[in-house]
Amino acid sequence: MTRLTIDAEYLANTLKKALSIPSPTSYTDTIVHFVTNELASFGLSVELTRRGAIRAVRPGGTPRGARALVSHVDTLGAQVKYLKENGRLSVVPIGFWSARFAEGARCTVFTEKGGYRGTILPLKASGHTFNEEIDRLPIGWDHVELRVDARVRNAADLARHGFEVGDIIAIDPQPEFLDNGFIVSRHLDNKAGVAVMLAALKALTDTGAETPVDTHWLFTISEEVGVGASSVLTPDVASLVAIDNGTTAPGQNSDEFGVTISTADQTGPFDFHLTKKLTELCRANEIRYQKDVFRYYRSDSASAIVAGADVRTALITFGIDASHGYERIHIHALRSLAELVTAYVQSPVEITRDFQHTAGITGFTHQPTEDAVSESPADFEPDQRKGRRRERV
Repeated sequence: MTRLTIDAEYLANTLKKALSIPSPTSYTDTIVHFVTNELASFGLSVELTRRGAIRAVRPGGTPRGARALVSHVDTLGAQVKYLKENGRLSVVPIGFWSARFAEGARCTVFTEKGGYRGTILPLKASGHTFNEEIDRLPIGWDHVELRVDARVRNAADLARHGFEVGDIIAIDPQPEFLDNGFIVSRHLDNKAGVAVMLAALKALTDTGAETPVDTHWLFTISEEVGVGASSVLTPDVASLVAIDNGTTAPGQNSDEFGVTISTADQTGPFDFHLTKKLTELCRANEIRYQKDVFRYYRSDSASAIVAGADVRTALITFGIDASHGYERIHIHALRSLAELVTAYVQSPVEITRDFQHTAGITGFTHQPTEDAVSESPADFEPDQRKGRRRERV
C-alpha cells in the first residue's frame, strides 16, 4: 500500500484556523496569506496570480505530465445592495445559497473604514409586533435585511459611518468540532478541502515521499462564482483532481464517511481513466469509498475545462450534509481523502502519452468494449476480499 499516515490533529487544527479567516469570494487576501505561509513551511516556493490564486509545485521525477490537485479558499457571503431609509442594509448573496440560511446569521460588513458587526434578519422579525405574520413572510433575499450594530437610524447615518453599496459581508462560520468526529460549521465548503490538501502535503513532506512527476498544489479564489481554476493551470499539467464537497441528501449516494468519488456533475462525466485510477487506489489501499453523480454542481475542474485546459479531470469529495447551509462533515472523510491524495501522487504514471500535448494514435488509451468481456469459472467464485472497507470512525 502507498497511502501515508495523516496527522489528523494537524488536519483539524488547520481547518479551525482556515474557518476563522473570513474569505467570501473577492475578499480572500488574508486566507491567501495563510495558505501561502503553510505551503512555505513545507519548503515549497509559491506563485500567485495577479488576483491571488495559489500555485506551489512539489518536484517529482519529471515536470512533464504533471499532476495537479485543487481546492478553493473562497466561500459564500453577501454584498450590500443599497442603504435603506430605515437604517438597515439590503443585501444580495455572493455565490448560490438560500436566504433561509441567512436569516439569523451573525456577520461582519467590511467597509473602507473598517468592519462592523451585524445580523441578517427577516423584514418582519418580531413576533411581538407582527404576530403570525412572521411565519407567513416569503423566503428570499428580497425579504431579509442586515441590522448593523451601530447607531444608525437612516440611510444618511449609514453613509456617515462609511457604509457603501458593494461592501462585502462575511458570514460567521460558528464551527463546532465534536468529540465523536463530526464537524458542524458554515463554509466547510471548501475550507475542509484546503485542510485535506495541506494535511496530505505534510504527510508527503514528513516522509520524504517521491513522486514520478511534479505535483501542482493549487488553491483558487473564485470557485463559488464559477471562475475557479480558469487561470491557474500551466501547460505541463496533464491531470487535475479537484477536492470539494459531496452532497449527502435523499437521492444521492454520497456519505459523510470515506471518500465520495464523483463520476459526473452538471457539466458532464469526469475523465474515465483518471476516475478509474482513483477508484482502484481506494481498493488497493483499503480506503472506504462510494461513487455519486451530482446534478446541480460544478467545481474547479469545470472552470478549467471551460477555460480551454486540455487536462484529464476528476472530483473526489468529503460527504457533506446541508451543503451551502449549516454544514456537517466527519473527520473520517477528511482523513480518507488525504490518504487517497498521498496514494495518488505517488502512484506510477500509466498513460505516458499524456507527457505530450498532442501525439499520434500510438499509446492512446482504450476503454472496455462489449468484445472485451469474457467469462470464466473464476468470475463466479466469491472473493472474500472484495467489498472489504476499512472502518476507522
